[in-house]
Amino acid sequence: MMKTRRRSSDRISSLPQNIIEAILTLMPIRDAIRTSILSKKWRYYWTTMPELVFDHNLVQSILGGEIWLKYKLVNAIFHVLLIHRGQATLKFELDVNKLGMTTELDQIIFSLSRRSNVKCLIIDTSDSFYKLPASFFLIQGLESLKLLNCDFEPPLTINGFKKLRNMSFYNVQVSSEVLQHFLSSCPLLEKIVLGGYEEEYVEENSFTFVQLFQCVPLVHTLDISKYYMKYLVAGGMPNKLPTLLHLKDVSLDVCLREQDIISSVLCIIRSSPNLEALFFLESSIKFVDLQDDLSLTLDHLTYFEIADFSNISFEMEFVKLILGKAPLLKIARIVLKDNVSVDEQVIILTDMIRLPFPRASPSAQLIVERSKTEDS
Repeated sequence: MMKTRRRSSDRISSLPQNIIEAILTLMPIRDAIRTSILSKKWRYYWTTMPELVFDHNLVQSILGGEIWLKYKLVNAIFHVLLIHRGQATLKFELDVNKLGMTTELDQIIFSLSRRSNVKCLIIDTSDSFYKLPASFFLIQGLESLKLLNCDFEPPLTINGFKKLRNMSFYNVQVSSEVLQHFLSSCPLLEKIVLGGYEEEYVEENSFTFVQLFQCVPLVHTLDISKYYMKYLVAGGMPNKLPTLLHLKDVSLDVCLREQDIISSVLCIIRSSPNLEALFFLESSIKFVDLQDDLSLTLDHLTYFEIADFSNISFEMEFVKLILGKAPLLKIARIVLKDNVSVDEQVIILTDMIRLPFPRASPSAQLIVERSKTEDS
Protein backbone atom coordinates (compact mmCIF):
# COMPACT_ATOMS: atom_id res chain seq x y z
CA MET A 1 0.00 0.00 0.00
CA MET A 2 2.80 2.45 0.89
CA LYS A 3 4.60 1.74 -2.41
CA THR A 4 1.40 2.42 -4.33
CA ARG A 5 0.97 5.75 -2.57
CA ARG A 6 4.56 6.74 -3.28
CA ARG A 7 4.18 5.94 -6.96
CA SER A 8 0.95 7.93 -7.25
CA SER A 9 2.31 10.86 -5.25
CA ASP A 10 5.32 11.25 -7.59
CA ARG A 11 3.60 11.29 -10.94
CA ILE A 12 5.48 14.42 -11.99
CA SER A 13 8.82 12.61 -11.75
CA SER A 14 7.56 9.95 -14.14
CA LEU A 15 6.83 12.53 -16.86
CA PRO A 16 9.16 12.75 -19.87
CA GLN A 17 12.15 15.00 -19.24
CA ASN A 18 11.12 17.56 -21.85
CA ILE A 19 7.75 17.98 -20.09
CA ILE A 20 9.46 18.45 -16.72
CA GLU A 21 11.81 21.04 -18.25
CA ALA A 22 8.82 22.89 -19.72
CA ILE A 23 7.17 22.95 -16.27
CA LEU A 24 10.35 24.27 -14.64
CA THR A 25 10.55 27.01 -17.27
CA LEU A 26 7.19 28.34 -16.07
CA MET A 27 8.60 28.82 -12.56
CA PRO A 28 10.81 31.68 -11.33
CA ILE A 29 14.39 30.54 -11.89
CA ARG A 30 15.20 30.51 -8.15
CA ASP A 31 12.30 28.14 -7.44
CA ALA A 32 13.24 25.94 -10.38
CA ILE A 33 16.76 25.55 -9.00
CA ARG A 34 15.39 24.68 -5.57
CA THR A 35 13.73 21.55 -7.04
CA SER A 36 17.23 20.04 -7.10
CA ILE A 37 16.87 19.17 -3.41
CA LEU A 38 13.75 17.04 -3.95
CA SER A 39 15.68 13.88 -4.83
CA LYS A 40 18.73 12.61 -6.70
CA LYS A 41 16.58 12.30 -9.81
CA TRP A 42 15.61 15.97 -9.61
CA ARG A 43 19.10 17.25 -8.86
CA TYR A 44 20.01 18.10 -12.43
CA TYR A 45 16.66 18.62 -14.16
CA TRP A 46 16.96 22.40 -13.99
CA THR A 47 20.41 22.33 -15.63
CA THR A 48 18.84 21.51 -19.00
CA MET A 49 15.93 23.98 -18.85
CA PRO A 50 15.31 25.42 -22.32
CA GLU A 51 14.88 28.97 -20.99
CA LEU A 52 16.69 30.94 -18.26
CA VAL A 53 15.14 34.25 -17.19
CA PHE A 54 17.06 36.74 -15.07
CA ASP A 55 14.52 39.48 -14.33
CA HIS A 56 12.92 41.71 -11.70
CA ASN A 57 11.53 38.70 -9.81
CA LEU A 58 15.03 37.31 -9.32
CA VAL A 59 16.31 40.73 -8.26
CA GLN A 60 13.59 41.05 -5.62
CA SER A 61 14.05 37.51 -4.30
CA ILE A 62 17.79 38.02 -3.84
CA LEU A 63 18.18 41.72 -3.06
CA GLY A 64 14.83 42.83 -1.72
CA GLY A 65 15.36 46.58 -1.53
CA GLU A 66 19.07 46.33 -0.78
CA ILE A 67 20.72 47.23 -4.08
CA TRP A 68 24.12 47.25 -2.41
CA LEU A 69 23.84 43.45 -2.26
CA LYS A 70 24.04 43.27 -6.05
CA TYR A 71 27.13 41.04 -5.80
CA LYS A 72 24.78 38.27 -4.61
CA LEU A 73 22.71 38.68 -7.76
CA VAL A 74 25.78 38.63 -9.98
CA ASN A 75 27.15 35.54 -8.22
CA ALA A 76 23.80 33.79 -8.61
CA ILE A 77 23.72 34.51 -12.36
CA PHE A 78 27.29 33.28 -12.84
CA HIS A 79 26.50 30.15 -10.78
CA VAL A 80 23.48 29.32 -12.95
CA LEU A 81 25.38 29.89 -16.20
CA LEU A 82 28.30 27.79 -14.97
CA ILE A 83 26.21 24.73 -14.09
CA HIS A 84 23.57 24.91 -16.81
CA ARG A 85 24.13 22.46 -19.64
CA GLY A 86 22.86 22.39 -23.19
CA GLN A 87 21.25 25.12 -25.26
CA ALA A 88 18.85 27.64 -23.76
CA THR A 89 17.09 30.91 -24.42
CA LEU A 90 18.74 33.45 -22.12
CA LYS A 91 16.66 36.43 -21.01
CA PHE A 92 18.25 39.33 -19.16
CA GLU A 93 15.52 41.76 -18.14
CA LEU A 94 17.35 44.03 -15.72
CA ASP A 95 17.43 47.77 -15.09
CA VAL A 96 21.22 47.88 -15.13
CA ASN A 97 21.50 51.62 -14.39
CA LYS A 98 19.19 51.45 -11.39
CA LEU A 99 21.03 48.41 -10.08
CA GLY A 100 24.39 49.99 -10.86
CA MET A 101 25.61 46.81 -12.54
CA THR A 102 26.60 47.87 -16.05
CA THR A 103 30.12 46.57 -15.52
CA GLU A 104 28.79 43.31 -14.10
CA LEU A 105 26.51 42.75 -17.10
CA ASP A 106 29.53 43.38 -19.33
CA GLN A 107 31.31 40.57 -17.48
CA ILE A 108 28.31 38.24 -17.82
CA ILE A 109 28.14 38.88 -21.57
CA PHE A 110 31.90 38.27 -21.81
CA SER A 111 31.39 34.85 -20.20
CA LEU A 112 28.62 34.10 -22.72
CA SER A 113 30.98 34.94 -25.58
CA ARG A 114 33.21 32.07 -24.47
CA ARG A 115 30.39 29.53 -24.72
CA SER A 116 29.29 27.76 -27.88
CA ASN A 117 25.74 26.90 -26.79
CA VAL A 118 24.15 30.37 -26.68
CA LYS A 119 21.57 30.21 -29.47
CA CYS A 120 18.89 32.66 -28.30
CA LEU A 121 19.54 35.86 -26.34
CA ILE A 122 17.20 38.57 -25.06
CA ILE A 123 18.54 41.72 -23.38
CA ASP A 124 16.10 44.27 -21.95
CA THR A 125 17.61 46.99 -19.80
CA SER A 126 14.31 48.66 -18.89
CA ASP A 127 14.17 52.42 -19.48
CA SER A 128 17.92 52.95 -19.55
CA PHE A 129 20.12 52.49 -22.60
CA TYR A 130 22.88 49.93 -22.22
CA LYS A 131 25.92 50.07 -24.50
CA LEU A 132 26.65 46.55 -25.63
CA PRO A 133 30.29 45.60 -24.97
CA ALA A 134 32.58 44.41 -27.77
CA SER A 135 32.42 40.85 -26.37
CA PHE A 136 28.70 40.71 -27.19
CA PHE A 137 29.51 40.60 -30.89
CA LEU A 138 31.66 37.50 -30.34
CA ILE A 139 28.63 35.33 -29.50
CA GLN A 140 28.74 33.90 -33.00
CA GLY A 141 26.42 30.93 -32.35
CA LEU A 142 23.36 33.18 -32.01
CA GLU A 143 20.33 32.17 -34.05
CA SER A 144 17.79 34.49 -32.40
CA LEU A 145 18.44 37.95 -30.92
CA LYS A 146 16.09 40.41 -29.22
CA LEU A 147 17.41 43.73 -27.90
CA LEU A 148 15.46 46.36 -25.99
CA ASN A 149 16.88 49.75 -24.99
CA CYS A 150 20.44 49.06 -26.08
CA ASP A 151 23.17 51.00 -27.85
CA PHE A 152 24.29 48.88 -30.81
CA GLU A 153 27.74 49.74 -32.17
CA PRO A 154 29.79 46.73 -33.34
CA PRO A 155 33.58 46.97 -33.59
CA LEU A 156 34.83 47.49 -37.15
CA THR A 157 36.36 44.01 -37.12
CA ILE A 158 32.99 42.29 -36.55
CA ASN A 159 30.93 41.24 -39.56
CA GLY A 160 27.60 40.23 -37.99
CA PHE A 161 26.23 36.88 -36.86
CA LYS A 162 26.52 34.23 -39.57
CA LYS A 163 23.91 31.91 -38.00
CA LEU A 164 21.35 34.57 -37.01
CA ARG A 165 17.82 33.88 -38.30
CA ASN A 166 15.59 36.07 -36.08
CA MET A 167 16.40 39.66 -35.09
CA SER A 168 14.23 42.05 -33.07
CA PHE A 169 15.33 45.59 -32.15
CA TYR A 170 13.14 47.76 -29.89
CA ASN A 171 14.37 51.24 -29.02
CA VAL A 172 17.87 50.33 -30.10
CA GLN A 173 20.25 53.16 -30.86
CA VAL A 174 21.91 52.23 -34.14
CA SER A 175 22.96 54.33 -37.12
CA SER A 176 21.56 53.49 -40.53
CA GLU A 177 25.06 52.79 -41.83
CA VAL A 178 25.78 50.31 -39.02
CA LEU A 179 22.35 48.68 -39.43
CA GLN A 180 22.86 48.19 -43.16
CA HIS A 181 26.32 46.69 -42.67
CA PHE A 182 25.09 44.40 -39.89
CA LEU A 183 22.10 43.10 -41.87
CA SER A 184 24.23 42.44 -44.93
CA SER A 185 26.54 40.37 -42.72
CA CYS A 186 23.76 38.06 -41.48
CA PRO A 187 23.06 35.93 -44.59
CA LEU A 188 20.47 33.62 -42.96
CA LEU A 189 18.13 36.30 -41.57
CA GLU A 190 14.47 35.33 -41.96
CA LYS A 191 12.70 37.55 -39.43
CA ILE A 192 13.38 41.26 -38.84
CA VAL A 193 11.62 43.46 -36.30
CA LEU A 194 12.62 47.13 -36.09
CA GLY A 195 10.44 48.65 -33.39
CA GLY A 196 10.30 51.80 -31.31
CA TYR A 197 13.25 54.14 -31.85
CA GLU A 198 12.88 57.71 -30.68
CA GLU A 199 12.49 60.23 -33.49
CA GLU A 200 15.40 62.29 -32.28
CA TYR A 201 17.72 59.44 -33.25
CA VAL A 202 16.47 59.20 -36.84
CA GLU A 203 19.14 60.86 -38.91
CA GLU A 204 19.39 61.53 -42.63
CA ASN A 205 20.70 58.44 -44.35
CA SER A 206 20.91 56.54 -47.60
CA PHE A 207 19.59 53.18 -46.28
CA THR A 208 16.29 52.47 -47.98
CA PHE A 209 13.84 49.60 -48.36
CA VAL A 210 15.48 48.74 -51.67
CA GLN A 211 18.81 48.17 -49.91
CA LEU A 212 17.14 46.46 -46.97
CA PHE A 213 15.73 43.71 -49.19
CA GLN A 214 19.08 43.41 -50.96
CA CYS A 215 20.71 42.75 -47.58
CA VAL A 216 18.23 40.08 -46.48
CA PRO A 217 17.02 38.09 -49.52
CA LEU A 218 15.64 35.25 -47.33
CA VAL A 219 13.43 37.42 -45.09
CA HIS A 220 9.91 36.00 -44.56
CA THR A 221 8.73 38.19 -41.66
CA LEU A 222 9.09 41.96 -41.58
CA ASP A 223 7.83 44.27 -38.80
CA ILE A 224 8.72 47.97 -39.12
CA SER A 225 7.77 50.83 -36.76
CA LYS A 226 6.85 54.31 -37.96
CA TYR A 227 10.26 55.78 -37.11
CA TYR A 228 12.14 53.22 -39.18
CA MET A 229 9.51 53.62 -41.90
CA LYS A 230 10.31 57.32 -42.01
CA TYR A 231 13.91 56.86 -43.04
CA LEU A 232 13.63 53.58 -44.97
CA VAL A 233 11.25 55.26 -47.44
CA ALA A 234 13.52 58.29 -47.93
CA GLY A 235 13.97 58.90 -51.63
CA GLY A 236 10.93 56.88 -52.65
CA MET A 237 10.68 53.44 -54.22
CA PRO A 238 10.54 51.96 -57.71
CA ASN A 239 7.18 50.72 -58.98
CA LYS A 240 8.25 47.18 -58.19
CA LEU A 241 11.17 45.47 -56.43
CA PRO A 242 12.81 42.22 -57.52
CA THR A 243 10.32 39.51 -56.54
CA LEU A 244 10.36 38.85 -52.79
CA LEU A 245 9.53 35.14 -52.96
CA HIS A 246 10.17 34.44 -49.27
CA LEU A 247 8.25 37.37 -47.76
CA LYS A 248 5.05 36.06 -46.15
CA ASP A 249 4.30 38.19 -43.08
CA VAL A 250 4.42 42.01 -43.18
CA SER A 251 3.57 44.45 -40.37
CA LEU A 252 4.00 48.17 -41.08
CA ASP A 253 3.31 51.22 -38.92
CA VAL A 254 2.17 53.64 -41.63
CA CYS A 255 0.85 56.66 -39.77
CA LEU A 256 2.39 59.38 -41.93
CA ARG A 257 0.60 61.19 -44.79
CA GLU A 258 3.50 61.12 -47.23
CA GLN A 259 3.63 59.94 -50.82
CA ASP A 260 6.95 58.14 -50.22
CA ILE A 261 5.28 55.89 -47.66
CA ILE A 262 2.31 55.23 -49.93
CA SER A 263 4.53 54.15 -52.83
CA SER A 264 6.73 52.05 -50.55
CA VAL A 265 3.80 50.13 -49.08
CA LEU A 266 2.35 49.41 -52.51
CA CYS A 267 5.74 48.43 -53.87
CA ILE A 268 6.31 45.88 -51.09
CA ILE A 269 2.84 44.37 -51.62
CA ARG A 270 3.28 44.22 -55.41
CA SER A 271 6.65 42.53 -55.04
CA SER A 272 5.50 39.84 -52.57
CA PRO A 273 3.48 37.21 -54.47
CA ASN A 274 3.46 34.78 -51.53
CA LEU A 275 2.27 37.23 -48.87
CA GLU A 276 0.11 35.43 -46.27
CA ALA A 277 -0.37 37.98 -43.47
CA LEU A 278 -0.62 41.76 -43.73
CA PHE A 279 -0.91 44.12 -40.76
CA PHE A 280 -1.18 47.92 -40.80
CA LEU A 281 -1.05 50.16 -37.73
CA GLU A 282 -2.42 53.73 -37.68
CA SER A 283 -3.63 53.75 -41.24
CA SER A 284 -3.91 57.51 -41.79
CA ILE A 285 -2.58 57.57 -45.35
CA LYS A 286 -4.26 58.27 -48.68
CA PHE A 287 -4.23 55.42 -51.19
CA VAL A 288 -4.67 57.29 -54.45
CA ASP A 289 -6.35 55.41 -57.34
CA LEU A 290 -5.75 52.13 -55.54
CA GLN A 291 -8.78 50.40 -57.05
CA ASP A 292 -7.25 50.75 -60.51
CA ASP A 293 -4.00 49.05 -59.50
CA LEU A 294 -4.37 45.83 -61.49
CA SER A 295 -0.78 44.79 -60.69
CA LEU A 296 -1.71 44.17 -57.05
CA THR A 297 -2.14 40.43 -56.40
CA LEU A 298 -2.69 38.80 -53.02
CA ASP A 299 -3.25 35.20 -54.08
CA HIS A 300 -1.78 33.71 -50.88
CA LEU A 301 -3.01 36.21 -48.28
CA THR A 302 -4.95 34.49 -45.47
CA TYR A 303 -4.86 37.18 -42.74
CA PHE A 304 -5.31 40.94 -42.93
CA GLU A 305 -5.48 43.43 -40.06
CA ILE A 306 -5.70 47.21 -39.98
CA ALA A 307 -5.44 48.96 -36.62
CA ASP A 308 -6.40 52.46 -35.44
CA PHE A 309 -9.17 52.48 -38.05
CA SER A 310 -11.12 55.78 -38.17
CA ASN A 311 -13.69 54.92 -40.87
CA ILE A 312 -12.34 57.58 -43.21
CA SER A 313 -13.33 56.93 -46.83
CA PHE A 314 -9.86 56.10 -48.15
CA GLU A 315 -9.32 53.64 -45.27
CA MET A 316 -12.53 51.85 -46.17
CA GLU A 317 -11.53 51.80 -49.84
CA PHE A 318 -8.24 50.16 -48.93
CA VAL A 319 -9.99 47.44 -46.90
CA LYS A 320 -12.36 46.79 -49.80
CA LEU A 321 -9.39 46.53 -52.15
CA ILE A 322 -7.74 43.85 -49.96
CA LEU A 323 -11.00 41.90 -49.74
CA GLY A 324 -11.33 42.04 -53.49
CA LYS A 325 -7.77 40.86 -54.19
CA ALA A 326 -7.30 37.98 -51.71
CA PRO A 327 -9.10 34.76 -52.78
CA LEU A 328 -7.69 32.70 -49.86
CA LEU A 329 -8.40 35.28 -47.16
CA LYS A 330 -9.69 33.69 -43.94
CA ILE A 331 -9.74 36.62 -41.50
CA ALA A 332 -10.02 40.39 -42.06
CA ARG A 333 -9.72 42.24 -38.73
CA ILE A 334 -10.46 45.95 -38.30
CA VAL A 335 -9.33 47.39 -34.95
CA LEU A 336 -10.99 50.74 -34.33
CA LYS A 337 -9.34 53.93 -33.16
CA ASP A 338 -10.23 54.95 -29.59
CA ASN A 339 -12.38 57.90 -30.72
CA VAL A 340 -14.72 55.74 -32.83
CA SER A 341 -18.04 55.35 -30.98
CA VAL A 342 -19.95 52.11 -30.50
CA ASP A 343 -22.67 53.40 -32.86
CA GLU A 344 -20.05 54.02 -35.55
CA GLN A 345 -18.70 50.52 -34.97
CA VAL A 346 -22.12 49.06 -35.72
CA ILE A 347 -22.42 51.19 -38.86
CA ILE A 348 -18.98 50.08 -40.10
CA LEU A 349 -19.81 46.41 -39.60
CA THR A 350 -23.22 46.82 -41.23
CA ASP A 351 -21.75 48.60 -44.25
CA MET A 352 -19.05 45.96 -44.69
CA ILE A 353 -21.64 43.18 -44.64
CA ARG A 354 -24.46 44.77 -46.69
CA LEU A 355 -22.80 47.05 -49.23
CA PRO A 356 -22.09 45.35 -52.55
CA PHE A 357 -18.40 45.24 -53.50
CA PRO A 358 -16.21 42.47 -54.96
CA ARG A 359 -14.98 39.88 -52.47
CA ALA A 360 -12.46 37.37 -53.73
CA SER A 361 -12.98 35.10 -50.71
CA PRO A 362 -16.67 34.61 -49.84
CA SER A 363 -15.75 32.64 -46.71
CA ALA A 364 -13.51 35.33 -45.17
CA GLN A 365 -14.44 36.17 -41.57
CA LEU A 366 -14.82 39.91 -40.99
CA ILE A 367 -14.05 41.13 -37.46
CA VAL A 368 -14.62 44.71 -36.33
CA GLU A 369 -13.46 45.29 -32.77
CA ARG A 370 -12.24 47.88 -30.33
CA SER A 371 -8.64 48.21 -29.21
CA LYS A 372 -7.70 45.73 -26.49
CA THR A 373 -5.76 48.40 -24.60
CA GLU A 374 -9.00 50.33 -24.29
CA ASP A 375 -10.84 47.33 -22.88
CA SER A 376 -8.14 46.42 -20.38
